Amino acid sequence: MKEKKEGRVLDILLTFLRFGCFTFGGGWSIVAQIQKEYVEKKHWITDEELLDFTSVGRSLPGLMIGNTSVLFGYQSAGIPGALAALFGVILPPVLIMVAVTFLYGLVKDNVFVARAMIGVRAAVVPIIISALVKLFKAGMKDIFCYIVALCAMVLCLSGSISNVLIVLIGAAAGVIYMEVRSRHDLH
Repeated sequence: MKEKKEGRVLDILLTFLRFGCFTFGGGWSIVAQIQKEYVEKKHWITDEELLDFTSVGRSLPGLMIGNTSVLFGYQSAGIPGALAALFGVILPPVLIMVAVTFLYGLVKDNVFVARAMIGVRAAVVPIIISALVKLFKAGMKDIFCYIVALCAMVLCLSGSISNVLIVLIGAAAGVIYMEVRSRHDLH
């Protein structure tokens, strides 16, 4: 078991280093990469588990990308896996940002850099949409889920309630719904 865990830690580190090098577009693009690598290819987790990690990761303070990576790494290989995922996902962007900071004056007005970034942003959109569709299918189990999602969307777009409160309301609604449903099933 120890060899399997150590192999997983190394796999997580190397894969998340790759993710860290090529994750453009924010946290959702890493969710898409985790989904492809660890749900579809390696079958370490399910779409539902990834959706849970993402939901919790977005609900906690800090960056979703780091939170989700830590949750995945911990689930897959304990504390060493969590540290490997976090280190792997943050090291490349930190090194790149250090380099860009020193070179910013040279590239900030470069037309080729600006054009390349337009292409990168456009290429990331379908990747994010693909992950969103797969996670949507995994998360929407019945009509109740659609109702909660619609209400959450309305609250989110209204801007009058914080996202944390929206998630907590959704969690409370889920607990109440499942409690009522389980009592109904008993009778």
